[in-house]
Amino acid sequence: MSDEFDGLDAMEKAGVGTTLNRCRALASKIGNELRNKSPEHFVDKLSLADVHASLERAAEVLSTVKGRQARRTSGRQAAGARLGRRARRPSGRGRRSA
Repeated sequence: MSDEFDGLDAMEKAGVGTTLNRCRALASKIGNELRNKSPEHFVDKLSLADVHASLERAAEVLSTVKGRQARRTSGRQAAGARLGRRARRPSGRGRRSA
């Protein structure tokens, strides 16, 4: 395990684990769906191109996960970003009121 993961509290670790399991389930579902498709299912070339581009992007993200850890970002900020949460700002650097 990475030092960043070790630095997360129990709730954040559970959230990362849950999200990873959901990603695995979705990847499995996509794989099963694609196995059942034949070329005639993709008459709309733009739809097939969209699926391909999305899978390429997902593969790119997975291949850079280790590189991102090496940048030494805060484990809490990285986990929050992956889970769609806003990172907490240090005091004095919040939004300005209008």
